[in-house]
Amino acid sequence: MTYIVTGAAGFIGSNIVKALNERGIKDIVAVDNLTKADKFRNLVDCEIAEYVDKKDFIEVVESGELGGDIDAVLHQGACSDTMETDGRYMMDNNYRYSLSLLDWCQEESVPFIYASSASVYGGGSVFKEEREHESPLNVYGYSKFLFDQAVRPQLDNDRGQIVGFRYFNVYGPRENHKGRMASVAYHFFNQYRATGKIKLFEGTEGYVHGEQRRDFVSVEDVVKVNLYFLDNPEKSGIFNLGTGRSQTFNDVAVASLNACRALDGKDALTLAEMMSQGLIEYIPFPEALKGKYQSFTQADTTRLRDAGYADAFLSVEQGVSRYIPWLAAL
Repeated sequence: MTYIVTGAAGFIGSNIVKALNERGIKDIVAVDNLTKADKFRNLVDCEIAEYVDKKDFIEVVESGELGGDIDAVLHQGACSDTMETDGRYMMDNNYRYSLSLLDWCQEESVPFIYASSASVYGGGSVFKEEREHESPLNVYGYSKFLFDQAVRPQLDNDRGQIVGFRYFNVYGPRENHKGRMASVAYHFFNQYRATGKIKLFEGTEGYVHGEQRRDFVSVEDVVKVNLYFLDNPEKSGIFNLGTGRSQTFNDVAVASLNACRALDGKDALTLAEMMSQGLIEYIPFPEALKGKYQSFTQADTTRLRDAGYADAFLSVEQGVSRYIPWLAAL
């Protein structure tokens, strides 16, 4: 039996591959686009049975070359750059490609678990998996939104499990290749190591400096939720995947800086102490992000909990304190 992971060399995909390996599963078809070749490093410590280029994958699937023994498809592959302006590319990559894969999975009754995004909610303040709360601010969010709309009518059929996860702000190991789209925890670590200080945006939309709030979720928890639904193929739906609580960018900065200080044998500091020592600096909010930025997100996890997922989520303080040592060891 075989598992297919798309975006397998990417951030969440590679963490899923590693978690499957830890279960003793090595019969994994890894699908990705290695035009940006550095992503290969995410799979060096993983075991896979086959690698297929993203451009060839749909043809391989539809040709029947993979046979009929597919356990599940975990579709994590997408263009995740929220600043991408090529809408044609975004829709082809995130919408049409996903639709072709969904259709094949339904025809073959193969469980299909895919990555959606909290960006579908746009600038709203209610983060519940309902159409009236969805209003994306950019073409990336729209591509995810439109695919969710295509999925919804198929959720009640009995041809195979379909699960979509609206990821909130995910951070953790194996995101190094993401560049500007890597998490703030990643950027804060690198800023502090390079300059001895952390830079945050000044206040916007009524929030004071660094107090914009997001639902920051560790990739450890993201993987656990994916595997929970993999283990429960009778459960389908579109679910928020966040912690259910928002924390500030200041919280992430403090956690990141203190995790770095702990590695250096230094005591933890408060935000006020960091500011007084010049360890935190606030910079003007970028013009390019105005009107396209979520200043507040917080997952409504009611549906996820109703589906039976009961484990607690890591807080920013817990998750970042586990992530920074991993980064420092690279």
